[in-house]
Amino acid sequence: MSENPVSTHSFVLNGRAVSVEAPGDLPLLWVLRDILGVTGPKYGCGINICKACTCLLDGKEAITTCSFPLARAEGHEITTIEGLAQGDKLHPVQEAWIEHDVPQCGYCQPGWIMATVALLEQHKQPTDEQIDAMENVCRCGTYFRIRQAIHDAAARMA
Repeated sequence: MSENPVSTHSFVLNGRAVSVEAPGDLPLLWVLRDILGVTGPKYGCGINICKACTCLLDGKEAITTCSFPLARAEGHEITTIEGLAQGDKLHPVQEAWIEHDVPQCGYCQPGWIMATVALLEQHKQPTDEQIDAMENVCRCGTYFRIRQAIHDAAARMA
């Protein structure tokens, strides 16, 4: 049980201002899923290892919401997989994921896609080494297709 008192926390979620009443140390993942009903970020490990819960902070930085306290989201913009597309227009990373048939079970894919968007914010044409340094886990082992999709997405965004 949280030792922090319940308080109001406000941030922008997928372009929409939200406020929630919860303890500041509550992991953002539980706020997204259980309070706000956003189910794209997945619970995998809860200890910042698998990264299935990856979202974007302020559109650029990949964060693992299972270990990111709600209080740190205050005043920031959080983007989940649900907020990545622009209406009916998929993000280039999402398009590449589909074209390269990346998902098998699909559980980790929202986290991978969001981490890839952050990677491409930092490196417009990432090397294989930079891609291989990503720490997201895919239990189905589609790493080769993930790498192809990342290179394809980078080319689409160039």
